[in-house]
Amino acid sequence: MTIPHGERGEDPTVERLRELTRNIEAITESIREDRKSQKERSEELNRRMKETDRQMQETDRRLKKAEDLFTTQWGKLMESLVRGDLVRLLDGRGIGVRSLAQRTLTRRGGESYEVDIMAVNGEEIVVVEVKTTLRPEDVGRFRYKLGRFKEWWPEYRDRKVFGAMAWLQASDDVALHAERQGFFVIRATGDSASIVNAKDFEPRVFA
Repeated sequence: MTIPHGERGEDPTVERLRELTRNIEAITESIREDRKSQKERSEELNRRMKETDRQMQETDRRLKKAEDLFTTQWGKLMESLVRGDLVRLLDGRGIGVRSLAQRTLTRRGGESYEVDIMAVNGEEIVVVEVKTTLRPEDVGRFRYKLGRFKEWWPEYRDRKVFGAMAWLQASDDVALHAERQGFFVIRATGDSASIVNAKDFEPRVFA
């Protein structure tokens, strides 16, 4: 008996194609979900990384602020220590001091110029640079500053300008280098300071 085509059972090939299509759709949906999840995880990771970076920058800022505060306060303490002995020390080298000025700042032509301590009399002025640790590059920079001193303070143009470098720590080589450049060299120790130049040292007139 012949069965009409419309009444026959479903073609197995068609059924397999439908099943394959369903599987592909399920896999595609799974891939979409995985991509969505990965994107969310990536966004969360980026957010956390940005937050961590922000926190690290804030920590660096606070550390820098604390370091600057410590350096400033320590520098002021050093300056006060040197200032307390400076009159006696310079008098011992034949330079009488009438007045002392600390943290003196001037501005000219849009530039700022600051010195730590100035010891002044009617004929001479000693400009003192104070460093916690004295390094070779400090010597060169200070020499340059003194060369321009009278540009910044023309009221002292009739005085001889000497330089002094004071420190808490420095190698013997750096101290000797500063002396050879013509500076008084002052070492701070404990609660006092002392000039450690050779007895026959002649200071250089810088301006």
